[in-house]
Amino acid sequence: MTDQSVAGQEAHEIDAVGLVCPLPILRLKKRTRDLPGGTRVEFLTDDPSGSRDLQTLCELTGHRIEWVREENAGVLRYRICLA
Repeated sequence: MTDQSVAGQEAHEIDAVGLVCPLPILRLKKRTRDLPGGTRVEFLTDDPSGSRDLQTLCELTGHRIEWVREENAGVLRYRICLA
């Protein structure tokens, strides 16, 4: 996990590119488990079911998807605010 400045705020980056269901969501859950609420995370995935799985996780945990950007080669970058 790395930190990067996005729009003036620090964000943790979790790269799950190349992983397939359920590994991207499991990686996100593991790496955010000890982070405080309000922490911003950028989650990268190219898993076709990643969007649906991430929305379900957010509904269950209270996390909020702030935005989604399409990157190269079918990679999606999600900005998530942790609950």
